[in-house]
Amino acid sequence: MQKKNLLFFICLFVFVQCFAQLPLPRNIQTAYNKGTRSQNGSPGKNYWQNTADYTLNINFNPATRELKGIVNIVYTNNSDDTLNEIWFKIYPNLYKEGSPRAQSISKEDVSDGVQITSMKISGVEKDVSNLSVNATNMIVKIDPLPQGKQIEFEIAYSYVLNKDSHIRTGEIDPNSDFVAYFFPRIAVYDDIDGWNKYPYTGTQEFYNDFCNFKANITVPKNFVVWATGNLLNCNEVLNSTYCERLQNAETSDEIVTIIDTNDLKTQNITTNNTGNTWRFEATDVTDFVFATSDHYIWKSTSVMVDKTTRRRTRVDAAFNPVHKDYFDVIDHARATVFHMSYDFPKWPYPYPHETVFDGLDQMEYPMMVNDNPLEDHESEIELTDHEIFHTIFPFYMGINETKYAWMDEGWATIGEWLISPMIDSNIVDEYGVTSYEMNAGKEIDLPIKTLSTQINGMTYFLNSYPKPAFGYLFVKDLLGDELFTKALHYYIEQWHGKHPMPHDFFNCMNKGSGQNLDWFWQRWFFDDGVPDLAITDATHSGNNYNVLITSKGNKPVPLDLTIFYTDGSTQKIHRTIAVWEKSNELSLFFTAKKPVHKLVLGSGHVPDINKEDNDYIVK
Repeated sequence: MQKKNLLFFICLFVFVQCFAQLPLPRNIQTAYNKGTRSQNGSPGKNYWQNTADYTLNINFNPATRELKGIVNIVYTNNSDDTLNEIWFKIYPNLYKEGSPRAQSISKEDVSDGVQITSMKISGVEKDVSNLSVNATNMIVKIDPLPQGKQIEFEIAYSYVLNKDSHIRTGEIDPNSDFVAYFFPRIAVYDDIDGWNKYPYTGTQEFYNDFCNFKANITVPKNFVVWATGNLLNCNEVLNSTYCERLQNAETSDEIVTIIDTNDLKTQNITTNNTGNTWRFEATDVTDFVFATSDHYIWKSTSVMVDKTTRRRTRVDAAFNPVHKDYFDVIDHARATVFHMSYDFPKWPYPYPHETVFDGLDQMEYPMMVNDNPLEDHESEIELTDHEIFHTIFPFYMGINETKYAWMDEGWATIGEWLISPMIDSNIVDEYGVTSYEMNAGKEIDLPIKTLSTQINGMTYFLNSYPKPAFGYLFVKDLLGDELFTKALHYYIEQWHGKHPMPHDFFNCMNKGSGQNLDWFWQRWFFDDGVPDLAITDATHSGNNYNVLITSKGNKPVPLDLTIFYTDGSTQKIHRTIAVWEKSNELSLFFTAKKPVHKLVLGSGHVPDINKEDNDYIVK
């Protein structure tokens, strides 16, 4: 080959390497071709998403756990396609006999599932005797629904809430219930996959459109209801004393007791009707849930989350007073909302209230959290801030948790790591670090980009929680707090209220930071490999040291070297992941302040599968 041709091919190779994109699945490429997504991360000029208005009329009997409802849906097709069928999600059918489940349930909770007693489509009665229901999916054939047109559904249904097998929803104790996924809803139809056809099996989480909800929830006298959205008729369901307390909490930095144990004894909290209908309204949210009890106390306060507009968010804790840790939950919930607004992600809390409800799970919903009580102080803080952090990811961002759990759980994990020490400086939260170190490089350690629908067990945990959290944390370290926040805010600004996919996130962070981070995204999120740093050589002449550090694994991690002096003092040297972009070796020079005893690599949030080569004893 002639020299000039060889030079041409070398330049071409370098050009391709410099401008190579992250691996792009065909369905994502199609979205770019259609203009619904763009290479800079923002929604494309042709981006669309569908939406619906829901009116929920619910009658719930805690004694029998029977829920009867009528849901009215006005669904708008904004897509480029004409729809000939509508896919519904019937999530309570997780408990239906014969439904596939990723976890076992008690025999007592195996049920007949959701019973649909009638359905009208745009006012026309439909025969419900032969509905196409397959576990948690239901398909309804319709007349063609073109772009820009609406269709209306009215569905009457009932089911019995689970009692023992509490998978995110169910009875907590007699007369206390957390009721989620309780109504037939239209599945997401998006520009990537069309209908979301994945069944709900209990492990993978949810993907819903941004919709508007009006809910009328009827429960017996003495039962209080907490729910997504704003309570519209306080004076119709609560006696005036409690409405006044609630109004005070909405403007107060102090903790206000709405209901205490003495109030419960009077049984004069709710208005004196056989049943009370609680009316709530929530706009532009992805889900709606409610909880009820006749023996929970209620603490409330509020936080100014936006100093420019002086907007406040009310924060509630509703709990059984026998759970003593919950008396602190209100403080930690309030602190979480504050720190999310001003420290990380430094975005004003977007919703009017956040209620932490004493339940049997560890699960998040728009404006609601279902958290089990924990006796350990640190664990209670970590659980509280983790679940509340989900407010931004996935709810404000509309993430497809079913396919990409790492796009929300990873953020809640880094949120937990960072905010827990802000609440209690004694906390060193290393949730998931050891699990990753123990399993990195094994057969179960698949790339993070593996769809969450394809994994379970430890693989699902690692790929959803610690591994992506490390990725976010290391980029934060690389960019610095100010630039990282700028990039993250660019992502939030582009996609809140929409449905971002992984490449949208990567491209937004690149665009928002002004840096091409694809080298890291590729190696951390797409490639196999392990984190493994080693001290492979060290020399010194007097107080001048040259330490050769090698990245033996292909997962880039920050470099933290601790110098232990002979007098017992220490000094730390830190380098970001940037040192591994071009090479897997680094010569680290430093001048010691005094005689050195040993050098040690590593820190709490830097996983390393082999720490035996992380120490060097100076002789």
